[in-house]
Amino acid sequence: MPNKKIVNHMYQNDAFSKWLGIELLEIGEGFCELKLTIRKEMTNGFDIAHGGISYSLADSALAFASNSHGRKSVSVETSISHTKPCVVGDVLTAKAVEKSISTKIAIYEITITNQNKEIVALFKGTVYRTNKKWEV
Repeated sequence: MPNKKIVNHMYQNDAFSKWLGIELLEIGEGFCELKLTIRKEMTNGFDIAHGGISYSLADSALAFASNSHGRKSVSVETSISHTKPCVVGDVLTAKAVEKSISTKIAIYEITITNQNKEIVALFKGTVYRTNKKWEV
């Protein structure tokens, strides 16, 4: 499937996602599911996961889902709401779902849950879809 080839190619060249320990769980056209485990070095002064961790997980899910159609896409606007703190050992899963797609713009919702299926963050991302095709 071409979308899996694209996402696997992106992931292999994504040093940041690999450094975070992000794992690819599922890839589909306009869809992506990722996971990571919170480590001590991901926590802040409150001894909870830094908000940038869940944001980065969601941002990677956005990138993979939006590029899975075969056109290079980049984010133009994102936002996140953190609904529950995360601690060392929590396993976070991000599911990116395409909500709207047009020739130039696509919108995605990413829900992040912990190992107990509790929602810990909600992320919305808008991407610009370029005319450049992925060649992998």
